[in-house]
Amino acid sequence: MFLSVFQHKLSIYGMLWQVLACPESRVKGNVTMKKTLAIILAVVLVLGLAACGSSGSNNPSSSGNNSSNPPASSTGDNQQSGNESGNSNTSQSGNNAEAAKLTGKMNIINLDDRDPSVLRGVTIKGNCAGGYDGINGKESSLTDVRCIFELNEWVYFYPDTDATYGLRVWILKHRDDQEYYNTAKFSDLDPNFANYCDLHYPEDAENPDETEWGSFYLNKEECEPGYYDFVFTYEGKAIATLLTRFYNENELTVKSDAELEALMHE
Repeated sequence: MFLSVFQHKLSIYGMLWQVLACPESRVKGNVTMKKTLAIILAVVLVLGLAACGSSGSNNPSSSGNNSSNPPASSTGDNQQSGNESGNSNTSQSGNNAEAAKLTGKMNIINLDDRDPSVLRGVTIKGNCAGGYDGINGKESSLTDVRCIFELNEWVYFYPDTDATYGLRVWILKHRDDQEYYNTAKFSDLDPNFANYCDLHYPEDAENPDETEWGSFYLNKEECEPGYYDFVFTYEGKAIATLLTRFYNENELTVKSDAELEALMHE
């Protein structure tokens, strides 16, 4: 565009110069006038070229790198992250499970091939909070099971079952979508994994009916207080879950059994 304008103006100025330089104009006294007109033509040519250049720089469609006005799609502090886009109910950490409600009731997973005798009930005890005449002295049940503990507290299991091996308890950060466990494949690589506990019949105990089948604790250096799921599996398949809550170390120790019972059914 710039070149065509330049050529067009140059042709016009050439025509004017030829008129001024024709034989009829070569008379004494016209030399000064021709010099003056030549200077005027030169000035007009320079001004015309300058105007052409400035019009090109003001063209709205001209490309440039205008960093002061980033496009609307650019990322920034106000852009919604993936964790806030509706995926928060897939799995939650212990501290974020605000919708969780403790009841002490086991959630039995109704599978067609599940044998009820594998888990008729369970007693769960702890070695820090509560007395054996209170929260730690509950009978084996599916509807009134201890479900509150402290970090670093040993948790003991006493299942009512016909099985002797094959039972395991997975401790996972609470999930809102409990149906996930119906078909879940359990692994210690699960990001919600906190610990697990194998349950074996205590064959060598003098009184096996009063001896725990297995125990575990959540290390306060590795786990945070909050809501967790106890997922009972048999031969790798989930058969029941229990919503639990873990408190900070020594947070429950100072409470009475009545206060602990109240927390269990909050």
